[in-house]
Amino acid sequence: MRPETRAAYGFLSPWLIGFVGLTLGPVLATFVMSFSDYDVLSSTQWVGTENYSDALSDSHAHAALANTLFYTALYVPLSILTALGLALLLHSAGRLKGVFRTVIYLPVVTPPVATGVLFLQLLNGQSGLINSALGAVSLPTPNWTTDPMWIKPGIVIMSLWSVGSVTLILFAALAEVPAHLREAALVDGAGAWRRFYHITLPMISPAIFFSVVVNTIASLQLFSEVYTMYFGKTTTPPPEAALFYVVYLFQQAFEEFEMGYAAALSWLLFLIIMAVTAVQLAVSRRLVHYRGD
Repeated sequence: MRPETRAAYGFLSPWLIGFVGLTLGPVLATFVMSFSDYDVLSSTQWVGTENYSDALSDSHAHAALANTLFYTALYVPLSILTALGLALLLHSAGRLKGVFRTVIYLPVVTPPVATGVLFLQLLNGQSGLINSALGAVSLPTPNWTTDPMWIKPGIVIMSLWSVGSVTLILFAALAEVPAHLREAALVDGAGAWRRFYHITLPMISPAIFFSVVVNTIASLQLFSEVYTMYFGKTTTPPPEAALFYVVYLFQQAFEEFEMGYAAALSWLLFLIIMAVTAVQLAVSRRLVHYRGD
């Protein structure tokens, strides 16, 4: 082995040790644990695939997964559209781009627990600021935090608070669209919409696809904000409409101490994420255009 190679492995070794000890090792341990009955306090009992069969017949797990999938299907398109609109506005902001970039990104660095507490107040059905604004223009004022029909849309509104990171990704993609293509289309008589649809959108489609995949994975793992809003210190049972998959997984692991069952739930979520991502990759072959194509 050459000295340069040994030096490279030496510099990489802290990360490699951390990855094996803190990421790969625990992941493999949860896979083994998913085939066992383990409650932390007593010895581990091997149960085979019983945890997985229990998960497939668990009505609470089904409800949590349905809530999570509904939220993901609603949030991901809205987040991309919102971020794209903000990126287009930012792209035409002139000298104030730097200021607006900072303002748009600031909510992203807000701690999730703080975001949950904030929107629990903003979405209050009686005194929340959002309902006050809706009532001022004679629009319906739902009970966002108690009505099962409006709980998930309310959580979507909360999540749209932090689209700043996607906005900056799309803004960077917009900056890379060759100006001469838009100018040529303008000379040919193409309007603003046709220039956007036939030039800008295809050129930024890789960034949009990346954002869709990342947002989908993050949405399927939503936890902190929802747990803060509905499952913290509360005297009333939280509504089932607010039970998300990772929240239920957390309850099984750290409230019921069903570690083996929780590990099985986590691996089922991993398989779901893999399947959804595979579908997105298959669809992207027709919709995503790369410059080298």
